[in-house]
Amino acid sequence: MDAQAALELLEGVTDLFVAKGKKSVHVDLRKDRPSDDELLGLMLGRSGTLRAPTLKSGKRLIVGFNAEILRDTLLR
Repeated sequence: MDAQAALELLEGVTDLFVAKGKKSVHVDLRKDRPSDDELLGLMLGRSGTLRAPTLKSGKRLIVGFNAEILRDTLLR
C-alpha cells in the first residue's frame, strides 16, 4: 500500500491508535491533526509499507499490534 492509500484510510476516522513495540500513541484527529508526513511516520513501517495489523472499527483506526490497545479500543 502506498502512502496516499494509507492516508485515505484516515477518511472518516476521528481516533488513530498506533502501537510500536511497547509504546503506543493516540492521535485525536478532530482536535489536532498532524501533518501527512507525521501521520505516515506513525502508520508506515521501516520498509515504507503500512504496519500490520491495521484495523478500522467505526471511527477508529488501529495500526500495529498491542494487545492492550486492541482490547481497550475494540471493547469500548
